[in-house]
Amino acid sequence: MGALTAALEVSPVVVLMGARQTGKTTLARSHPALASHTCVSLDDLDVRLQAREEPDALVERAPTMILDEAQRAPDVLIAVKRAVDRDPRRTPGRFVLTGSANLLMLSRLGETLAGRAVFVRLWPFARRERLGLGRTGPWSEILGAPVDAWPEVIAAHAGPQEDWRVAVKLGGFPVPSLWLPDDTARTIWLAGYVQTYVERDLPEIRAVENLAAFRRLLRAAALRTGGLLNQTEVARDLGTSQAQVHRFLGVLEVSCLVVRLGAFSVNRTKRLIKAPKLYWCDPALALHLAELPAPAGVHLENLVLLDLLAWRDAAWEHREVLYWRTASGHEVDFVVEVGDRLLPIEVKAAERVVPADARGLTAFLDEYPDLADGGLLLYGGSQTFRLTARVLAVPWWAVC
Repeated sequence: MGALTAALEVSPVVVLMGARQTGKTTLARSHPALASHTCVSLDDLDVRLQAREEPDALVERAPTMILDEAQRAPDVLIAVKRAVDRDPRRTPGRFVLTGSANLLMLSRLGETLAGRAVFVRLWPFARRERLGLGRTGPWSEILGAPVDAWPEVIAAHAGPQEDWRVAVKLGGFPVPSLWLPDDTARTIWLAGYVQTYVERDLPEIRAVENLAAFRRLLRAAALRTGGLLNQTEVARDLGTSQAQVHRFLGVLEVSCLVVRLGAFSVNRTKRLIKAPKLYWCDPALALHLAELPAPAGVHLENLVLLDLLAWRDAAWEHREVLYWRTASGHEVDFVVEVGDRLLPIEVKAAERVVPADARGLTAFLDEYPDLADGGLLLYGGSQTFRLTARVLAVPWWAVC
């Protein structure tokens, strides 16, 4: 809510985007600063018809407006642009647009709102948000403290203990994670979610010509959660073209469902050309699409990443979440970058860890001694302890 509040004070248009069913409409309608905004939904047929035929009249209905599901009528965005340009004061927070597609990435919208809008991303609930604590893990506190103080900082902000397998199955979508009673009900909800996405959302994006191939891609991508994204390999496995795989993954990214995690390098240009790792916006969705009988370690990684991404996007301070991998095989799951400070994080699902599990972290700390002086190994156990001189082993639930 902090990022949204700040954006409303600066920009005439604020775009609240995220995957379907993450609570965008609920947040917009309940935010104190938006209490006087008139809310109209493009899900309403009458509103959608007006948006297509008389978009300027629609945006002039009220002095301040929430336009829900704005991606459903591209012409209304042009009308919003005209309304903003006619306002000499460029009134901050005048329009709030919500959408289950990333409006920045929809090519058919072009640069309609360039220079006029601020984009705020809403992720599914992080674990502590699901538990009603109203925040993510203490990443800022950890980054702001010396390594020797990490045990005390983590102890002071530790979350409730929970089995990571249970947390993965609950996921972060509000309805299944808060209100559905058991795994069966959540499975039914997720099946309906995917069906609605395929049958309703994809035709609006107009980028999928073969729904059967797209469904196969969903499962193939879910089975590659946490792995390097090799589109040629995926295309070979699916018996399709690399161009089609590229387009389908782009659709998933536009829909805010997948995350391409970039590679860390001091040379920022190399970050753009190295292969990304593939994760999902929600670990329960990834597990459901993969059709696996039980969560695996990559789903715990996805759960931790969701917490990191929610923390990253909760403030306007520049924050990066990346991964690290070398040609010799050393790897670190996540590298958090804030200013000139790096925090490497490795995730292990095991209940016990040994110093050998910290090899990747040690290699990273050796490589960047001036930028990182310690690392975290998050695992499935219950004790916080110094695993090596520079690596602290921490139960995953203590920081997520």
